[in-house]
Amino acid sequence: MLRCGKLAAMTGSQAAEFSAYVTFLRDEWAALRLSTPLTLGADELTRLQGVLEQVSLEDVVKIYLPLSRLLNLHFRSARTLAGVRDEFLGKPVGRRPYVIGIAGSVAVGKSTFARTLQALLARWPDHPSVALVTTDGFLYSNATLVERGLMQRKGFPESYDRRRMIQFLADVKAGQPEVSAPVYSHQSYDIVPDLMQSVARPDILIFEGLNVLQTGTLEGGRSPSIIISDFFDFSLYLDAEVDHIQEWYVERFQKLQRTVFQNPSSYFHHYKDLTEAESREVALGIWSNINLVNLNENILPSRERAHVVLRKRADHLIGQVWLRQI
Repeated sequence: MLRCGKLAAMTGSQAAEFSAYVTFLRDEWAALRLSTPLTLGADELTRLQGVLEQVSLEDVVKIYLPLSRLLNLHFRSARTLAGVRDEFLGKPVGRRPYVIGIAGSVAVGKSTFARTLQALLARWPDHPSVALVTTDGFLYSNATLVERGLMQRKGFPESYDRRRMIQFLADVKAGQPEVSAPVYSHQSYDIVPDLMQSVARPDILIFEGLNVLQTGTLEGGRSPSIIISDFFDFSLYLDAEVDHIQEWYVERFQKLQRTVFQNPSSYFHHYKDLTEAESREVALGIWSNINLVNLNENILPSRERAHVVLRKRADHLIGQVWLRQI
């Protein structure tokens, strides 16, 4: 285990940025599982896979199980603290969902990570109801983005309906019986009209998206009075070397080009006949001009705000876990 005092082995900027973290290597983190049982089988893992991302049972045992144990301990502590609050106020406020935020770059594997974590957390008897909502549903519609000249900034903070997102989280955190979120289609690359995802007071809500940890600024450079992460009880950041994420993005684009993009209803159907070399060139262009810019300007700077940073290797396995201690 690499503690704060030993971070000098990293570069100066890294040491300064992550002096608040204790860093665990893969096997060191795995030892923190203790007796947490493995509750997912190979068949279920297969159903949770993403387009490119493959989650192995080894990763579940060494990374996800210790993480689920840590989150369970935090959840139980939060419930105890809520009881103290109720006693102080002299009346029960009621149980409110525990909210976990997951951030990270495009193509780093957030969706598969979130689905796997959801499945594991739901196996704990303390919190069997675990909902997962992504920020994609809070993107403005394509028509609105075109009208505002933001189509090439899709995924950047300004492309989201921030007010609606905050209202959704506020209602969830207030313990509203049922709260609805818009639904996004990756096939049509747009919000699905009149389709909503209902969240009915779960024990845990996982809220996953690119910029969920960003503090942001408003028009005129003012700082917002409320930010998305104000509603989080715990936050995770999925991380990797930028060169690795770029290659994963290209691989994912090329796989989608051979499959999903062949469907005439796909927004990217016009890419269906690209050669392998052409598809790589297009993917690199999109990555460099849009996703890399968003990563450097908005997503990566928010990494240090996470309670836990999970650092992936080139083979997609998580090699290090950084645990915030202050």
